[in-house]
Formats: sequence, structure tokens, C-alpha cells
Amino acid sequence: MILEKYIATVPDFPIEGILFRDITPLMQNGEALRYAMDKLSEFAKDKGAELIVGPEARGFLFGTPVATLMGVGFVPVRKPGKLPREVIEYEYDLEYGSNKLCIHKDAIKKGQKVVIIDDLLATGGTVEAAIKLVETLGGVVVGCAFLIELVDLKGRERLKDYDVFSLVKY
Repeated sequence: MILEKYIATVPDFPIEGILFRDITPLMQNGEALRYAMDKLSEFAKDKGAELIVGPEARGFLFGTPVATLMGVGFVPVRKPGKLPREVIEYEYDLEYGSNKLCIHKDAIKKGQKVVIIDDLLATGGTVEAAIKLVETLGGVVVGCAFLIELVDLKGRERLKDYDVFSLVKY
């Protein structure tokens, strides 16, 4: 299946000069969505994942179905103030400013094999932050999987120590 047929390119969104890759047409097509979930699940199974982690918010959209297909748990990584129990936080730099992500302190057991799933790999900053959270809790990141990879933003280079998988590359 050619997933690019189900990803719309929207010029000048959210600002002028940006080509936004809109995944909602893919999500609206049951066959394309199932294909993407199956391929992401195959990667995670091949890596021996015992748990799927997904960053807010679109990581939830792809990570939860993959976890369900595999019969393993899903752990959300969220912005501050969104998780109700004790968390650990990781602050990371953005081009202009910084951001912070959180995970429940008891979400991952030491040595547990984790695959991180998100919709898009751009610069890799968000996924790198998720990796730091998982590893701080003693988890082992065995792979990172994405629906889309924006190759020119070199996120894969930032994640060079991890097995990175993407279904579509722009």
C-alpha cells in the first residue's frame, strides 16, 4: 500500500513556508489506517517490545492501537500537569525556548523493553525526551517507530543510537 496517497500536503500551515503533512485522510481510511498499524506493530514485535510509549498527543493515536494489536500495555508521555500521579519530568530545548515532558514514576519496570511510537519524526527532540524518561525509569528503548519521517530535519541522526523505523519519508 502506498500510504503517501492518504497523507495530504497543506502549504503554508501553520505558518507561511511550511508544508504540513496532514495524516487525517489516512486516519479516515480504515484500510490505510489498519495497514499502518499492522506495519508499526510488526516492527515493535520484531524488537521484542513489552510496552509501547507514545508522546502527547498523536503518539497516543498510533501507540495505543499498536499496543492493543500486540497485547501489551501503553504508557503516555504528557505535558506537565496532565498526569494525576507522581511523575518524573524531562526538560528539553526547542529552537525558541524549552518544553517539558512527564511520565508516571511507576509506568515502566527496570529492564522492560520499550518501543516509542509517534506520528512524525522531525528534529527528534520530543522522542529524545521520551527516551530519557524511559531510561531514567530503567526501561530499555529497543526502537522508535513513526508514520512519517521528515528526512531533511535529521531527527534520525539525533537518535543514532536507536533503531528507527518510519513508514513514509519526505
